[in-house]
Amino acid sequence: QVQLVESGGGLVQAGGSMRLSCAASGRTISSWSMGWFRQAPGKEREFVGSITRSGLRTDYADSVKGRFTISRVNDKNTVYLQMNSLEPEDTAVYYCAADSTTSSTWNLPSAASEYDFWGQGTQVTVSS
Repeated sequence: QVQLVESGGGLVQAGGSMRLSCAASGRTISSWSMGWFRQAPGKEREFVGSITRSGLRTDYADSVKGRFTISRVNDKNTVYLQMNSLEPEDTAVYYCAADSTTSSTWNLPSAASEYDFWGQGTQVTVSS
């Protein structure tokens, strides 16, 4: 079993930046693809981005492409989400997730159903 804990959320003004961290414990995540999702009030959880186990490839939702960057440091068992040029529409609870079942080196899952471990989420609020 693995535990994922997100941190770094809070309140930021539009145009600002924020970095979220997702720290894993219990097992190493170095062989797993990782993803970030978000859920705004009254909306379904949506894909933000994903990163391969090596960190060499990433994928992003169109709504955040060019503004958000996912990275990972496997030695620290941690994944990051750097968010720049934040907009009020980015306000949501952000979740990190792990895909422990797919063996592909270049796997970049975008569906929530492809992930089997989830963090508890961290609130990000962007004020206008």
